[in-house]
Amino acid sequence: MPKLLVRLSALALLGALPLAAAQAAAKELESLGQPMQIALLLGALSLLPAVIMSVTPFLRITLVLHFLRQALGTQTAPSNQALLGLALFLTAVITQPLAAELNERSWEPYRAGRKTIEQAAADGAAPLRVFMLKFAREKDIALILELSKAKTPKTSEALDLRVLVPAYMLSELRTGFQIGAVLFFPFLVIDLVVASVTLAVGMVQLPPAMLSAPFKILLFVLVDGWNLVVGSLVRSFG
Repeated sequence: MPKLLVRLSALALLGALPLAAAQAAAKELESLGQPMQIALLLGALSLLPAVIMSVTPFLRITLVLHFLRQALGTQTAPSNQALLGLALFLTAVITQPLAAELNERSWEPYRAGRKTIEQAAADGAAPLRVFMLKFAREKDIALILELSKAKTPKTSEALDLRVLVPAYMLSELRTGFQIGAVLFFPFLVIDLVVASVTLAVGMVQLPPAMLSAPFKILLFVLVDGWNLVVGSLVRSFG
């Protein structure tokens, strides 16, 4: 049982390695004792949050929701737990087709014994690569290739995941900041108007942010802001 758990937890990690390296890692894994396999399992499980952040839409969604909360001026509402929970479930909705393909091409054949762990990892990396290539910019991929001093592949399908994952993250950070900047504009207008009015009537002792916050929240509710933001976010991955 521990061997099986270690194999499964290592499956995603081996997908980021070249096939030869994955085969060597799998052989090394087989030669280790049970205590070391359990230790490797715990180490692999600790990397799961980083994997979820790196190769899924979770990064963009959390960025946009954070900027939205800052723009509204509500520092603690919704709470971090609520925003992270919403981001996690939206990520599950967006990646459902990808998860189904990974299950069909990699997990099910491996569980049935038709594929080895390295074959399952290689087959599972293919749909993940296609997903990230849809959103990774060529400029970011070129930058990572230059920094890693790796050879430029002839086709995008031959890109190593070790190059594609950081390029995808850079592209997602850029997109998240772009969306966040757009979200700030209407609320910034309200802040400017309220600040101008308070200064005009001589209310210099009252912070403008305290007066503008109710108006921003009211505007957000009237336009059904959560529906618009979440709908636009999910559609941006279409």
